[in-house]
Amino acid sequence: MTLAPPGGAAPSDAAADLGSALQDLYRRIPLGMRLGLEAMEHACAAFDHPERAFEAVHVAGTNGKGSVSAMVESIARAQGLRTGLYTSPHLCRFAERIRIDGEPIEDAALARLLNRVLSGAPDLSFFETATLAAFVAFREAKVDVAVIEVGIGGRLDATNVLPAPRAAAITRIAFDHMDKLGGTLAEIAREKAGIAKPGMDIVLGPIEGEALAAIAQVAHANGARTTRAPARGDLPIGLAGEHQRDNAGIADLLGERLGASREARARGIATVRWPGRLETLEADGGPVLLDAAHNPDGIRTLTRHLDAIGARPERTALVFGTLADKDWRAMASAIAPHAAHRFYVRPQGRTPTSPSDLDALAPGEEVATVGGALARARAAVGADGLVVVAGSIFLVGEARALLLGLPRDPAVAL
Repeated sequence: MTLAPPGGAAPSDAAADLGSALQDLYRRIPLGMRLGLEAMEHACAAFDHPERAFEAVHVAGTNGKGSVSAMVESIARAQGLRTGLYTSPHLCRFAERIRIDGEPIEDAALARLLNRVLSGAPDLSFFETATLAAFVAFREAKVDVAVIEVGIGGRLDATNVLPAPRAAAITRIAFDHMDKLGGTLAEIAREKAGIAKPGMDIVLGPIEGEALAAIAQVAHANGARTTRAPARGDLPIGLAGEHQRDNAGIADLLGERLGASREARARGIATVRWPGRLETLEADGGPVLLDAAHNPDGIRTLTRHLDAIGARPERTALVFGTLADKDWRAMASAIAPHAAHRFYVRPQGRTPTSPSDLDALAPGEEVATVGGALARARAAVGADGLVVVAGSIFLVGEARALLLGLPRDPAVAL
């Protein structure tokens, strides 16, 4: 496993130190994204409880939680607060997961933090280590508020060692990670509602039916309440897609609960940036639409956006790949009619879906590399056609790095 130095040139001392720390961290990948709080609780106690050093906003949900987290952090900065933002996984570099005042943590600080946590909490998993490092980073930076995105689920997610946060939300409930969270929407919803703590009022996105009932049941049992967020109206949103109006409504209410003014909330939502989510890059040769949709619900959002922008299938080329444990059949079936030209690749992160299986479902061309697939897709539609990259956040991260000449750390599906 090779860790990329920033800038692609000879590694600086800081980059070399970070590379070594990341190598040690990546050795914990076999522990997976362990569900359970005991190990994190012990580690937080050993580090004098960094999770208690700042006000927090806790954001769960199947889809949309990253966008909402980014919006809330942008609102907090617009209000003049010093911010932390913890998200996962990363698109290109691990440092993207831990942001201070909107910027990825610096290499030297990250290397020092990781080494400290790796040595002080040797039994933590990859994700637990990253989460503890984020908490320590936010304490050292003296942030006013940290926006914390749940990794998987909520009830047993490592981030749920947070004490009762200032505000919290559940964005959407859809099918994903069923092997860990359950096979029904109600079961998945109950796991995500496990972030509820006494006295909280959890902001809810567009959640209906059995999922809504399950969340209400768990929240009330935990001494919490729920409030539905209205979709944001016609005010500007910095992220593309009609679905972001739901996300912006959630973020606006969370920002209000942080004490942000109406002006700060509007400015934060209008200026938010969250790469790889319906992000259009004007690359050499023509436009490329990157979208991290990695489950059927996300793919449906992407297809609605393609319809909304008037993308014609005959002028659209798809670079697509999924992980084998995702519902790739539903995803490929939904997106295939929107692109007459399809190129299948194997994403990094963990076991990918075989391109030959995708080809059997929706005929396309298997390409060995992401760079090769981007080139074949552009050739298929020309300079005025649209190339769409979707199916896996790790595929989108690799494509984005190639298109923008960015360094990359190995993808980790945790």
